[in-house]
Parts: sequence; structure tokens; C-alpha cells
Amino acid sequence: MQLFGNCILTRGGNPCYSGPAVNMLRNGNEPGSRRMEKDRNRPSGGSLDALLGIIGRLRSPGGCPWDRKQRKEDLLRYLQDEACEAVDAVRGGDPGEAREELGDLLFQILFLVRLYEEENEFTLEDVLRGISEKMIRRHPHVFGDVRVDSVEEVRENWEAIKAREKKEKTAGFFDGIPRSLPALRRARAVTERASAVGFDWKDKRGVLEKVREELGELEKAVESGSPPAEREEIGDLLFSLVNLSRFLPADGEEALHEATDKFVRRFLRIEKTLKERGKDPRSSTLEEMDALWDQYKKEEGIPRK
Repeated sequence: MQLFGNCILTRGGNPCYSGPAVNMLRNGNEPGSRRMEKDRNRPSGGSLDALLGIIGRLRSPGGCPWDRKQRKEDLLRYLQDEACEAVDAVRGGDPGEAREELGDLLFQILFLVRLYEEENEFTLEDVLRGISEKMIRRHPHVFGDVRVDSVEEVRENWEAIKAREKKEKTAGFFDGIPRSLPALRRARAVTERASAVGFDWKDKRGVLEKVREELGELEKAVESGSPPAEREEIGDLLFSLVNLSRFLPADGEEALHEATDKFVRRFLRIEKTLKERGKDPRSSTLEEMDALWDQYKKEEGIPRK
């Protein structure tokens, strides 16, 4: 047997679990149960048990009215917000900020698990078992006898195992791509999956032509003054641009973030310059701000488009 944290991997490749962080979850859900007693007595230090204890106390009859009122659906917006803030913190390169935001995200995940547990649907132990088994299953070159010679082979094995799992679940072709993904990420994932079975453009020239076609259709929709048509055509254009990004290659989501960051950076320079003149954007003319924009672009060595 091999030990991986609280997961013990047996010779047969099956994980089993030990440790207070998961064993405590086997207690009952009703008020006065052993689990609630542990919630009250759990340590307050920096441990998983301590955080689980805090969540349990918040959800207990003597806990926080707001936390007790929360439903699973209520937590979704907080889960998304915290995930985005964690991504920003990691990108920002500040370890302290990343630590804080990852903690906030972990709290939302554990809180959501607690709600499922209270309804006897699954426990944290089930979550840990599921992800451990999946990672072991999808890394046969680490936990099994499969040999790989490159990162590409690892990726191919991963996709093949994932496809077998989907077939066993009789899943749809695009199952596993969440609709709640950021739109550009979802479009990229959908087109990549279609490409994997040969449904794709031959080269980037074909995609570029499609982008021009969609732009023309958007122009017609704008001229027609039909909001539903404009909405549909701008969606088609964005989808085509995501397709094009795969062929360049460039990640559309990251490229758009960088473009937005660039716009924010330049506009903040405009705001700073106007402030030095005793003004602000609201009290300035478009011509004045546009002149500053052109100046900053020239300083960056980028010609005005």
C-alpha cells in the first residue's frame, strides 16, 4: 500500500481514507448529534477540521441566521465570484492575496458540501474519494503500468480515458463542458471537442473568411435595426473569432483580458492627467480625452487604428 495524504492506495489501485477531516463526517445530521458536538468542540487553529467546525457552527441552531438560511442555489453566485477573485489573485502574483482568495473559495466549496451532507446526498468523504479515484484512474502512467514518453501522450491518454468514462455514462457529445463557463472559454472547449472528431476548418484562411462573412451579416443586422438579429449575429461573429484564435494559436479569453487591461491602463492614465489639470473625465470633452489617448498610444509605439 501507498499513502497519499489521507488517501491510502491499496494494491488493487483503490483509495481508502483515514484522518479526522473525513472520519468526522460519518456522524448524524440532526441537532444534538455527535457531529454537531464536534462542530462546537473543533479546534480554532489553521486546519481543515477547524474550518469545517466553523461552518458547522454557522449552520447550527445557535449559529448565524444568514448562513442557516442559505440554500445550494444561493451559493452559486458566491462560488463563481470567489473563483474569479482567486484567478485574479494568482495572476496578480501576490502570494498573500492568492492565499486569502483561495481560502475564500475553499470556504464556499466546503459550505456547499455541508448543505449536500445535511440532506444526506453525499459527504466530503465522498467528494474526496471521487476525485482521488478519478486522478488515479486518469494517471495510469503514475499509478499503473502504462508507459508514456511525452506530455502529448499523457494528454491523449487522459482524453481516451475520459471518453471511455463518458461512454459508460451514455453522455452526450458535449457533456462535461459547463454552460456556466465564461462564454469564450465554453466556445473554445466546444470547438476543440468538435475538432477532435474532424469537424473543423482545414486552415486559418477558411476561418478568416468565415469571420468576414459573419461581420458582413452583423452589418446587415445593424442596418435592419432588429435587436434580435443584432444579438444573433454578434454572437456568431464572436464564435467565429474564438474559432480563429485556435488556429493562430491564441487563447481568446486571455487575449480579451489583455485587451481590456490595456484599455483600463490607458484610461487610468487619461484620468490621472486630467486630475493634474484639475478636471475629471465627466467634466472633459471627448476630443480632449481622445487626444490624450492618441498621445499614450504614440508613446507605446502603437499607431492609431
